[in-house]
Amino acid sequence: MNVIELHGVSVRYRETRIRSLKETVVRGLSGHGRSPWFYALHDVSLAIHHGEAVGIIGPNGAGKSTLLRVAAGIIPPSAGVAVTRGTVAPVMELGTGFEAELSGRENIFFNGALLGCSRASMRSRADEIIDFSGIEPFIDAPLRTYSTGMVARLAFAVATAIDAETILLDEILAVGDAAFRSQCNARIARFVRNGATVVVVSHELEPLESLCARAIWVAEGRVVADGAAIDVIGRYRRQSSAALSA
Repeated sequence: MNVIELHGVSVRYRETRIRSLKETVVRGLSGHGRSPWFYALHDVSLAIHHGEAVGIIGPNGAGKSTLLRVAAGIIPPSAGVAVTRGTVAPVMELGTGFEAELSGRENIFFNGALLGCSRASMRSRADEIIDFSGIEPFIDAPLRTYSTGMVARLAFAVATAIDAETILLDEILAVGDAAFRSQCNARIARFVRNGATVVVVSHELEPLESLCARAIWVAEGRVVADGAAIDVIGRYRRQSSAALSA
């Protein structure tokens, strides 16, 4: 069964670059007064099956995070259709679904509710979540006082403590120190062994090779390659090395 399907999905934004008065006038007189569209994703079609572990790779600005946000239902497609089945726990880099004025502890219950968990269920998991996140001394401080890394730690701990069928991870493998990254990798590997669907966006290629059987390479909003992780990541490494040496 497919848990995620994208059919001809595009996400576009109107460019908001501030232009000089001269450029604005010239563009208006030439009939090009409207700003062009920028495509974060362009006509992307793919399917992710139940129980797969998939890595999403590509350069900065390629559209990887946008793809993940469409799959999570955070961003609606500008064109095409996105379908996600079952319970989904997204862990975005900036802690999407958290509230800055609430404490870390309060955000555990708030985010758990957004993910469909009851207060009683989250209460039974709270101690384990706090312990795993490693931010216990700050757990009752407002989230706005947290660093990006602390927010991501808490978001990962919450999302992976519930019984979601699909987990979407955005750059979580780059968060925190080596010990926390090792914890994250071990927990992701456990989910994979237990048959959950895991989709990971990351620039950290080595963990993806060990965690994921499949990789999708995205560049300029399009899928460049989709296949066995060892093959796709190998191609991406070779192209990146060639670009650096050119």
